[in-house]
Amino acid sequence: MRTNNERLLLDRLRTDGATSRAELARITGLSKPTVSTALSRLQSAGLVRELGKVVVPGRGRSPVLYEADPSAGHGLGVHVGRRWVRVALTDLDGRILARHDEPNDSGDAHGAVSKVIALARRVTTEADVRPESVLHTVIGGPGAVDENDAVRYAVGLPGWGMPGIVNRLQTELGTGLTLVNDANLAALGEYAGGVGQGRRLFMYLLVGAGLGGGIVVDGKLFPGAHGAAGELGYLPCCSATGEGLVGGNRHALLEESAAGGAVVAMAHAKGLLDVTTAKQVFDAARAGDELARAVVAEEAQRLAHGIASVAAVIDPELVVLGGGIGSSADLLIPLIRAALPRITPLRLNLAASELGDGAVLHGAVAMGVEITRELVFEKWQRAQEPMEEE
Repeated sequence: MRTNNERLLLDRLRTDGATSRAELARITGLSKPTVSTALSRLQSAGLVRELGKVVVPGRGRSPVLYEADPSAGHGLGVHVGRRWVRVALTDLDGRILARHDEPNDSGDAHGAVSKVIALARRVTTEADVRPESVLHTVIGGPGAVDENDAVRYAVGLPGWGMPGIVNRLQTELGTGLTLVNDANLAALGEYAGGVGQGRRLFMYLLVGAGLGGGIVVDGKLFPGAHGAAGELGYLPCCSATGEGLVGGNRHALLEESAAGGAVVAMAHAKGLLDVTTAKQVFDAARAGDELARAVVAEEAQRLAHGIASVAAVIDPELVVLGGGIGSSADLLIPLIRAALPRITPLRLNLAASELGDGAVLHGAVAMGVEITRELVFEKWQRAQEPMEEE
């Protein structure tokens, strides 16, 4: 009962901010003596701190305000992408104390891990935070994480998720570790601080060098039975004309048909032989190049097929477009909206990502804060057990 009361008060302080003892008693239904005892214990543990008194003219003695201490623990949020590695150190309020982004020029998982470890040490030093205060790390990267915390389908970063990689991360970081699919974390990031805020059920579609997605239901990620829910890149893809066959015997997957390499291939097929990136195609389309515009229109058609397929199953309130190609939502979304009625009778709401290339890191931070808060409380509770037994 005491533990439940302490957890309840701590959660209320984190939700409501600075609050007096009397107000905490009122909103929780706990007695004032119970609140006072619990606050005293939480304050002694460093989980709660006094902010001072509120001066209320003519109202007698001023009440003391308390708040959850955000410095009681820290977490690391990490995004390992094909082009960048991003690392941020946060407190328990989710405030970023230090952050560094560096190009991922290693080409394999071992090099990416070395960069993660180096950046983690750098941000911890810069924020003047003791390493033992950093309790958990959440890392977003390619592939799907199954129920055994094994990473599958991470074809974009060779070796990512191998047991040796995971063990090295845990050993050298010295924290708890959670690996999450990057598109899933981007979806969570949009829910925490982007266009997905307040949405009961929405889907995030990450389109860049690869293609993936994340589904958020009531503020929580929906992973599916094996962690692969939202892996839109593995949807079979074929246009209405029958294009999309690979080797004449199977339909291409959506990632093969609509990710960055496919956009470049479509451009080459239409005579734009000088382009080497999808960004160049979209830039040319904005500049009025008709061939580039035709490529963008075909890309929108293929994405519309994928979105319509998933929407028929989960009926999302919103579909958010993000990633490198998704950053050209100004061109793609009007075309996707125009294509959808020809594919599905369902009415779909589309929006561009508000967080851009920071969505994955934002999601890693949001998940990391939630996990670290729980770890801080559990660590304190375990420390109390031997003392109470004596």
